[in-house]
Amino acid sequence: MKFGVVVFPGSNCDRDMINALQLDLGQEVIALWHKDKDLSMFDTEDCLILPGGFSYGDYLRCGAIARFSPMMQSVVSFANEGGKVLGVCNGFQILCESGLLPGVLLRNANMQFVCKNVYLKGEGQVVRKIPIAHGEGRYYADEKTLDQLEKNNQVLYYYCNENGLITQDSNPNGSFRNIAGISNAAGNVFGMMPHPERACSISLGNTDGKGIFKKLFFSQIPELA
Repeated sequence: MKFGVVVFPGSNCDRDMINALQLDLGQEVIALWHKDKDLSMFDTEDCLILPGGFSYGDYLRCGAIARFSPMMQSVVSFANEGGKVLGVCNGFQILCESGLLPGVLLRNANMQFVCKNVYLKGEGQVVRKIPIAHGEGRYYADEKTLDQLEKNNQVLYYYCNENGLITQDSNPNGSFRNIAGISNAAGNVFGMMPHPERACSISLGNTDGKGIFKKLFFSQIPELA
């Protein structure tokens, strides 16, 4: 497996993602410029990543302009053909704007930018401590869509406390049902607001992010647990 990290004007987490994948996880990574369209070096066993930041300055609406970039047209086709795509923070916003994931990311409930460590858990998974940094991370979808996401096990992670309890106090942005990340129905497109790439290095004092990458892409590699 190799990874492609899309770089938009305003991306500021692309180097974090590339370094985590290359240096901490030992993976092959190719940077992809937003004006390019060629994905011929990838197949459906590979993964494309939309990193965090402020694509196109977040003018108009977060992710709304990035969805029209030449590279995103190729990313949508790649995903529709079964290729894996991960969007983190602004990348999650872009995936929702592109229609690859349902719902939308709204302004945080407290109307403030939030930057701190939070706790996450998924179905049958251990609690992991992962950083967040966003002003528009409140996941919203209508009740029917939320019910469908949970019924189909499409919720990747919920915000919880350090003991794994999903509570109102552990929700940092007001996301509906404490949702921190979701997948599409086919299980090949993933979006999440927390930043696992910022929790992969011993030098940063936290390697919980490795567990998230393992769960999504490397379940066959025990040393990445």
